[in-house]
Amino acid sequence: MDSRQHRRVRLRLPARLRWTAPLGQRVETGETIDVSRSGLLVSTKVPHARGVPLWVTFPYDSSSSEGQPEVLARVVRCQEVPEVVHSPNAGEKVQSASAPGLERIAKLDQLVRALGICEVPFTFAVAIHFDDKSQTASNGNSHGHDPERRGSPRRALAVPVRIRPEPMPWFEEAMTIDFSSKGMRFRSHREYQPGESLKIAFEESTLTPWSGSGEFRSRVVRVEPAPDGIALDVSVCRVE
Repeated sequence: MDSRQHRRVRLRLPARLRWTAPLGQRVETGETIDVSRSGLLVSTKVPHARGVPLWVTFPYDSSSSEGQPEVLARVVRCQEVPEVVHSPNAGEKVQSASAPGLERIAKLDQLVRALGICEVPFTFAVAIHFDDKSQTASNGNSHGHDPERRGSPRRALAVPVRIRPEPMPWFEEAMTIDFSSKGMRFRSHREYQPGESLKIAFEESTLTPWSGSGEFRSRVVRVEPAPDGIALDVSVCRVE
């Protein structure tokens, strides 16, 4: 019996995954196996640990020169897709399956390869669940019921940014969570202190939420643990 809240639809479209690795951000493009309103099942070449946060662009258009929106999500399951072997006597067959139901994935990949749609078979089926929007609708505090005290409204937006403390030349690759005209919140794996001065640059100029270009001076106003307990959510305000 399927206990999922939303109905899944078999759909094969490109999806881009972005996540934070020890030496910076990594990006991989895969293809969906099925989709629902709350998440995706994606074929990838790289395994992803359960509970790891990542940012998803779906559907992803590699030919587009403009920035494409990314959605914060979390890995809920990662299973190895069975290999398809070629036997001169028995023809093609599934060699092994790590979990029930993955045999149909192998058959689908067989058809895709036969049609010449993709040259290299994928090796992992990664189930991804989108984070609730309520996590980004609060005031940046651990208590979501606190009233909004900002003079300008905050909007949820995930875009890649480069953060560096003044005057340090080495930057950190991070992702924004939300922003307003006077500040923003981003998820970081570095430790920052309230009152610390930072320089912020947006990687894609088409998705810059602030007017202007180059690096923006800002000041840390709040640092809190992220929901995963590993990263930090850092709130900053712009310094004109």
